Amino acid sequence: MPTQAWGGPAAQPGPPEPPRKKNRTAVIAVVAAVAVVAAAGVTAVFVLNKDDSKKDEAKTDKKPSATAPSSASSPAQDGGGDEDNPRAGVTAKPVVPGWKTVVNPKRHDAFDVPAGWYVASPDTLSSYSKDGKPIISMTGPAYYKKENCTVKDKKTGLTGSSPLAGTGTKGAQGAKTQAEAAKNEALNWVYAVFDQEKTGTFKYTKPKKFTSDHGITGYSSSATVTGVKKTDKCSSDGKSFTVTYTDINGDFATWVLYAAKGVKDEVPDETIKKIMSTLRPLKSTS
Repeated sequence: MPTQAWGGPAAQPGPPEPPRKKNRTAVIAVVAAVAVVAAAGVTAVFVLNKDDSKKDEAKTDKKPSATAPSSASSPAQDGGGDEDNPRAGVTAKPVVPGWKTVVNPKRHDAFDVPAGWYVASPDTLSSYSKDGKPIISMTGPAYYKKENCTVKDKKTGLTGSSPLAGTGTKGAQGAKTQAEAAKNEALNWVYAVFDQEKTGTFKYTKPKKFTSDHGITGYSSSATVTGVKKTDKCSSDGKSFTVTYTDINGDFATWVLYAAKGVKDEVPDETIKKIMSTLRPLKSTS
């Protein structure tokens, strides 16, 4: 398993920055036109891929709350995502009996999660921030133990909750290849969610060709960060799994699942791989 070094071809890590309190809070906002994380490097070695356009960004809610995950209730959320979703113009049923289906009309994919997971509406944006600015995001998310850990930021006074695991899909138009996007996103998500101060050791798996059991093909990768410095009770090591595929519009898109590692009720890799196996193109009825 290779150790970290990713981002732009010429990117090199700069001198160590003075330690700052990390913001592990997931910010979730339900939006009519889902927002964007622009292609700006998080640091010299964490280069994010372009997600959406600036036009969409201007349509988001003014300032999503930093105390999340929380979002406005909707039938799609309360229903768990295992029924047809007329708002999305799609028909999607679980391929695993008893599981729930997550649909993403924006990225034209669907997948299943276990019954105990919380499924947000397809137009929900989930993002992570650094210094008050979003650095990475995905849409159509689902969470395991959505409010697993809650902590109050001593500096801001805000209370934030973090899930034990989260999953969703994002754009990857800035990547040159599916393999590159799968690797970069795997590393980016463990960085953004678990170790923005880079106190731990990052590792990733070499991207491999991937074919789901239901018609999604592309490249998959995974990443871990271990030895993370514990700055609050919610700090933990982490892991992520990605699948990058070509959307029906010709652009790359990346499915992501991140999860706390080495903790009670950790999501087993076997369960994650079963979720991955259910990835499939989303059939629209519109």
